Amino acid sequence: MSNMSIILALVPMRHHSQRVPGKNFRLLAGKPLYQHIIETLLAVPEISQIVVDTDSEPVMDGLRRDFPQVCILPRPEHLCADTIPMNEILIYDTSQTEADFYIQTHSTNPLQRPETIRRAIQNFLADYPAHDSLFSVTRLQTRLYDQHGRALNHDPALLLQTQELPPVYEENSCIYIFTHQNLVARRNRLGQRPLMFEMDAAEAWDIDEELDFAICDFLLSQKTDH
Repeated sequence: MSNMSIILALVPMRHHSQRVPGKNFRLLAGKPLYQHIIETLLAVPEISQIVVDTDSEPVMDGLRRDFPQVCILPRPEHLCADTIPMNEILIYDTSQTEADFYIQTHSTNPLQRPETIRRAIQNFLADYPAHDSLFSVTRLQTRLYDQHGRALNHDPALLLQTQELPPVYEENSCIYIFTHQNLVARRNRLGQRPLMFEMDAAEAWDIDEELDFAICDFLLSQKTDH
């Protein structure tokens, strides 16, 4: 696949947040949360354009002031409710923009590194169209059970060390790559033949609760102190 493909980064950010109020523009390690992912994406040369889909005035104001090269896509009111699936928002976003491929991430993944996103893009382009989409995962090697107490990935009678267990993978919501055509056809950012992209758990923190915010703030502050 040609490296001349137009790749557009989509970063959806709602103003309202249920568990961590105002998290997208709350200060994390000295700067608003959303700035971390924007700076990371700007350091990825394969990305042609960054588009932020948002209904948040503080986010829009900050982007206009600090990142004029970022395109702001105001989110329509009918897509602002907590119950709207992300795939529906992405269908709208891709209908308003043009690109060969879209890469979606979140402001709530502030520990991602540009090199990791570059590697995901390069792996995907090298495999396309054999794989029609990509999603990032985190490897788990731990003893898992279902809701009925049944072992999922191990035999409780054989107490293997966890590092010897066959790995399972968690979809970590950090990176998705897809095309508009597949997204619309399937109403899903995952195609029929998605490529699993493993990334380091240390980069895959997703800020969903106050504890996640505190941990990411600590980890990022540690980086800036050294």
